[in-house]
Amino acid sequence: MSESANFVMPHWLYWVWLIVMPPLFMLVTRRRGGEAEAAQEADGGAPGNRLTRVLDWLSEQSGVFVALWTVNAVCAYFFEVVSRYIFNAPTIWVHQASFLMFGMQYLLAGAFAYLHGDHVRVDVLYVKFPKRGQAGLDVFTSIFFFICALALLGSSWRFFMDAVGMFEVTEETWRVQLYPVKGAMVLGAALLTLAGLSKLLKDLQLFFRVEETGRS
Repeated sequence: MSESANFVMPHWLYWVWLIVMPPLFMLVTRRRGGEAEAAQEADGGAPGNRLTRVLDWLSEQSGVFVALWTVNAVCAYFFEVVSRYIFNAPTIWVHQASFLMFGMQYLLAGAFAYLHGDHVRVDVLYVKFPKRGQAGLDVFTSIFFFICALALLGSSWRFFMDAVGMFEVTEETWRVQLYPVKGAMVLGAALLTLAGLSKLLKDLQLFFRVEETGRS
């Protein structure tokens, strides 16, 4: 094995690239508006307000941001295959960099999935309710959502502070820092909580709007 021929990505370059790469791609491949509005129409037609539109924009952009990380995985694994099978110099960082990235992607994409209703839920009875009943049920079940989201936020914050305090790194050879990963847990939980707040506000608005429409 030719260790000298094998490039090892510096830790700082890994983290900087994950932050800088998505905005660069988003500028080059800018999609023109309508994502949040389309999500609102799919969400029972609730118009929302300025606050919900801001929160929905955050959920939308965070999802697009981390989705672009997938391009990194494709390029990194291509580099690994070439390095391993052509130059006989397997990397010590590609696999670890990719699974850490996908872990952060999973956490940070939660708000995007919740905005677009792509999360798993049992709706056998839910779909049979009228719009007002669905909105009312969503308002009731939001209690459990916020309990879970806030518990995730609190526990993630403790994990993050512990990782920062001990300057935690991975046990593998690359020994990359783990506190940014646990910081992504905090950010993902916060974004999910804000997405839930937006959904709650829109459900309340829909619930009372449908009630008023039924009375008129």
